[in-house]
Amino acid sequence: MVFDVTVLSQLQNSVDQQQLRARFTEELAAGTAPVSEGDFENVMLTDGDPVARIEIPAIGVDTIVVEGTSSGTLTAGPGHRRDTRLPGQVGVSIMMGRAAAYGGPFGSIQTLAPGETISVVTGQGEHIYEVIGVRYAGDASPAPLTAGEGRLILESARGFPFAPVGVVRVDAELVSQVQPAGARETTSRTLPPSHRELAIDTSTVWALVFALQFLVLAEAAAVW
Repeated sequence: MVFDVTVLSQLQNSVDQQQLRARFTEELAAGTAPVSEGDFENVMLTDGDPVARIEIPAIGVDTIVVEGTSSGTLTAGPGHRRDTRLPGQVGVSIMMGRAAAYGGPFGSIQTLAPGETISVVTGQGEHIYEVIGVRYAGDASPAPLTAGEGRLILESARGFPFAPVGVVRVDAELVSQVQPAGARETTSRTLPPSHRELAIDTSTVWALVFALQFLVLAEAAAVW
């Protein structure tokens, strides 16, 4: 189990990111990268579809962001929360990323200082954000956005690796040109619980059950 989380998960993430980067690069070149919750043909994006590339020079992050924020989806890279705007658009955009396993892309976001920059590329171009602060549970939120403003919130687990005790959030304001918001069907009310912070994704429990059954059978065979 430890080997899977610390070694195999990193390899899996590396392969996933290579494939996502190639696909997203092609979509940008073709002008078909998504700008809403639907694709170029107005078909709802599936969890794991690439939607952006995020670069945070201060902590060495350069990775592809996927749609969806369930535990299983975040194994491929940071995820964009479906009930928020895409980066660069007017309004609030939320990204969630792992702190340790599967590349741990957001493992150092708590070290970001005000004024440091975040670059996000989407189907609407490159968007620049400036960090305005880091906050934890109980800290005051930034002032609400005014008309025509954009904000990016990065979220990850707080605490020791693989033992989260809460959530850390980084707030950044959009300082480049604000883009119009794309259509979104998912709302905060309809967002599945498995896509929220520190949620448990039970969609792959069946795989764990089969794995445990296999281990029991293997042990019985070894004893026999």
